[in-house]
Amino acid sequence: MTREPAPLRGAAAIYVYAVILVGGAALTHSLWDLSRLPFQPLWLMLAGLTVGTGWITLRIPSTGISFSISDTFNIAAAVLFGPSAGAITAALDGLVLTSKVRFTRRTAYRPLFNIAVSAIAIWLAAHVFLTLAGGAPLLDGRWAPVRLVGLLAVFAAVNYIVNTGLVAAAVSFERRTPALPLWREHFQGLWVTHFGGVFAVIPLLLLERLQPSIGALNLLVLLVPLPAILYTTFRHAVGRVQDHVAHLGQVNRVYVAVIEALAQAVDAKDEVTHDHIRRVQMHAIRLAHALGVHEEDQLQAIMAASLLHDVGKLSVPEHILNKPGKLTPAEFEIMKRHAPAGADILSVVGFPYPVVPIVRHHHENWDGTGYPDRIAGEQIPIGARILSVVDCFDALTSDRPYRPRLDDRAALQIIVDRRGTMYDPRVVDAFLEMRQADAEDLARGASTQRAESAVPAAPATTRDREMLDLHVFCDLGRSLAAAASVADLGSAVWCHLQSRIPASTMVLYVYDPASDELVAIHAAGDEAGHLQDVRMKIGERLSGWVAAARESIVNSDARLDLDEQARERSTLQAALAVPMEADDRCVGVLSFYSPQSGTFDDAHRRLAQAAGDSVAPSIVSLSSPSSPVRLPRGTRDRLETVQ
Repeated sequence: MTREPAPLRGAAAIYVYAVILVGGAALTHSLWDLSRLPFQPLWLMLAGLTVGTGWITLRIPSTGISFSISDTFNIAAAVLFGPSAGAITAALDGLVLTSKVRFTRRTAYRPLFNIAVSAIAIWLAAHVFLTLAGGAPLLDGRWAPVRLVGLLAVFAAVNYIVNTGLVAAAVSFERRTPALPLWREHFQGLWVTHFGGVFAVIPLLLLERLQPSIGALNLLVLLVPLPAILYTTFRHAVGRVQDHVAHLGQVNRVYVAVIEALAQAVDAKDEVTHDHIRRVQMHAIRLAHALGVHEEDQLQAIMAASLLHDVGKLSVPEHILNKPGKLTPAEFEIMKRHAPAGADILSVVGFPYPVVPIVRHHHENWDGTGYPDRIAGEQIPIGARILSVVDCFDALTSDRPYRPRLDDRAALQIIVDRRGTMYDPRVVDAFLEMRQADAEDLARGASTQRAESAVPAAPATTRDREMLDLHVFCDLGRSLAAAASVADLGSAVWCHLQSRIPASTMVLYVYDPASDELVAIHAAGDEAGHLQDVRMKIGERLSGWVAAARESIVNSDARLDLDEQARERSTLQAALAVPMEADDRCVGVLSFYSPQSGTFDDAHRRLAQAAGDSVAPSIVSLSSPSSPVRLPRGTRDRLETVQ
């Protein structure tokens, strides 16, 4: 079950419908203009080739990248026959592409917007091209080749900027994020396809000049093989790219495995900071986005360094690391070595992003009094400045052998007192704003819960709650008995428990022995789209750990179950996951997710576990006999908890 996108509102709606209106006006004028011109067989050929090749889309597996060669022909139509012909041909191309995309009544504006953007971009680019070309023939004169290449470059630039700019602005309005960083991240690299498509029309220009002597039929014979040649060439290119993508995926998995192994090693040794590194990672990435850090290599470096910033503690003796009291000056000098030691350990890994500088300098101070190198101000990497603030706050609000945890207000006051001396003032200000926003969200959630608890129908006692749960399970049992598929089981659980467990999203994962993975068979709720058809190895992520250890998790970070792209868009915070077992075999995991941290309690866990125990036998009966497999008991002893 995928949540349908919300309708456009406010500035986003005004902008999108304005672009659609302008595009419609340009196409209306183009149709009227073409009706007054003599019939052009070559333009009809180009329009036909545009439509035909638009259906042939090449997609690079394992990526979201797809392209077609139809751009070459609608660009040729604009260059050879003017803005009107180009706009109509581009609209036809857009119509073909949008016909492959599913949309609903709420999203009907999207294909219209895409068609309008393509038409406007080509129309403007062709006008600029013809204005600069003037009345002189493009292929005449001594400097004709240079002049032609220059004019085509201008055409490509205008088409590229207008096309990507209009789309980036629409996404910016919809997501309420700055347009320029978004354009740089998602659209800057598309210049290659825009310029490549433009310069591919040079042979068509030559053919058009020769047309009077060779005839339209012969010209068609020359044109038809062109898309086949281009398609074959691009297909071989896609194959090569696919090999590179697969190789990069393998390399990335190695890096992730190294990160996880080292992080678990630190967790195992430094017993008092259990789960500290994962909280630091989550808040560090949020703070980086708040500070406008959008470069992918920087974000990847911060994510890795957040997990590995204390890896140097492997070199610190345990009697110092876990000493239940204040360190002596000599012991503190030994403790300070963990920053450069961690950098030395990680330097041999060869990370493709700047992890080592962040780990080395995450204890440097803004005024230059930190360690190990006593650098100051902007000399300290931005990732290290972010990490130092987040790391300090999480340490202050966690129990330590030498002191109990501080409350958030006292911890924030310490951060403020160190602003401008230990910590970058800009980072501190952004962190305070982020914490204030979190507090307001929590207050709104608490207010909503208080309002709901005031409803007379709510149970007033534990006994009332247990009786209500009993009625819920009676109804759930009847629904499970009538289920015809495993997906129906998930639907029944969500239907009966969404009013009893404060979750916005639920996923029923079933174990697939063929791939040794959990598979999301049924996802329901607000963010089901982020978790639909998710697959995860046993022992990986949050629900994968639950399946391997066969132990429940309450209020862990929900985004651990999401991929990297979905984490950036998701609002999920807390997760409740319980294993489902039948005949001492793991058959799946039942996971609930909430946008508020600390949502679930032990009563919710017991309710979810009871539901999982009820569903497990039905999964066995509705699946193939070999689906549930026995997981070794030793697995749970070898894994580190992510709770």
